[in-house]
Amino acid sequence: MTSPTSVRSAAVFGALACAATVFAATPAAAAAVEFPQVPSLMRNGYCGGAIRTWAETGPEYPGRAIINVQALPIGGLGPGTYSAAPLCETVTTVAWRNVNTGAAGEYRVTVVAGIYGSIQYAQFQDTGPGRVDVTIYTDMPNVPQHGSFVVPAPPPPPAEPAEQ
Repeated sequence: MTSPTSVRSAAVFGALACAATVFAATPAAAAAVEFPQVPSLMRNGYCGGAIRTWAETGPEYPGRAIINVQALPIGGLGPGTYSAAPLCETVTTVAWRNVNTGAAGEYRVTVVAGIYGSIQYAQFQDTGPGRVDVTIYTDMPNVPQHGSFVVPAPPPPPAEPAEQ
């Protein structure tokens, strides 16, 4: 036996309305701020490429940010049998300073890249809430870049109940 078209339509629209309500009620996801790419030479061959960096912040981890670093595909020549597909490296530094609190730090990582780029390197940084300015550079000849992002503050503590 087949159900009437109106019943099937009502069931479909009801399911869509429930799904829309559930997804609309989910908390906001982390915000990602990408910084300008850093053109850089690399060692272990005659290589060059661009380093991509970005920060992720969100209410899930207030007062903290995830700093991400990744090399885009590189070009150049390297030693060995496959010299047209070099594997090169550079030490990349993301130096940050919270302009509201004065806190400062850096995330330094050796980025190893090839013709397909690199893996994504990431680490939490305890920046504190507020605006954070960053400077990105490498240990090889490069063009340093600057950027900024905002880290959310933790929510206020719950109010104490009033005594009667």
